[in-house]
Amino acid sequence: MPLERVDIGGVPVDILPPDGLEAAMLELLAKDKPAQIVFLSVWGLLKARKKNTYAQCVKNADMVIPVSKSIVKGAAFLGYPRVYRYEPFETVVSMLTILERYGKSLYLLGGTKKTVLSAERNVRVTYPDLPVVGRYFGRYHKRMEQDIRAAVYKSAPSLVLLSSGVCDGDCWFYTRREHFRKSIFVYYKDAIPIFAEKKKHISKAVFEKGSEIYGEIIRNPLKIFSFFSYLHYWYILLRQRSYMKKQTAYVQR
Repeated sequence: MPLERVDIGGVPVDILPPDGLEAAMLELLAKDKPAQIVFLSVWGLLKARKKNTYAQCVKNADMVIPVSKSIVKGAAFLGYPRVYRYEPFETVVSMLTILERYGKSLYLLGGTKKTVLSAERNVRVTYPDLPVVGRYFGRYHKRMEQDIRAAVYKSAPSLVLLSSGVCDGDCWFYTRREHFRKSIFVYYKDAIPIFAEKKKHISKAVFEKGSEIYGEIIRNPLKIFSFFSYLHYWYILLRQRSYMKKQTAYVQR
């Protein structure tokens, strides 16, 4: 059953209830073509409003999952049905659990050589019945590109988990989609470093409060200027809601 997709600031966002992830993934896996799941932050949403490759990537993604609290609030502000927010790493964990349950497979792409090997070992221990059919580090030489694509094509993994070091991020799959025949592609920058225990993922309490931005500001003080982007985001939604009300009033005449 297709997900309900809403428009927030001109960018598509899917309504995926917590208990709907398994069915949604199985539906994508049943298709004989590659698919993409995008984790969308509010900053990603603003980027996707422009005319660029990322915008096309998000528009054509099979599933767009919001990770920012501001997107959930924005959807409510526009009068849409409840939009559910997902913590990326916990969602990846849930995906791997689903894959293991149904006898599917995984390919890891990202991190350093040492990190991806460590992540693979930990994934094999945590998910003993989930075959890891291949792996490669992220910052690979350009001449390796064709070999990596061929390896993914031949092994036909159920899920390709892309992580740090992969050029173009979410757009890596989108700009190479014609080279694959199936598989779900998911990009999350910190996935492999976290599996390798080289990085910690945010706590559940911090995520639920939506205060992860403060940790990012501490690590990079320049991110405090993102506040202006946040104000711009709400200005966009205010204009959208005004337009939606005018359209409703016109239809009701």
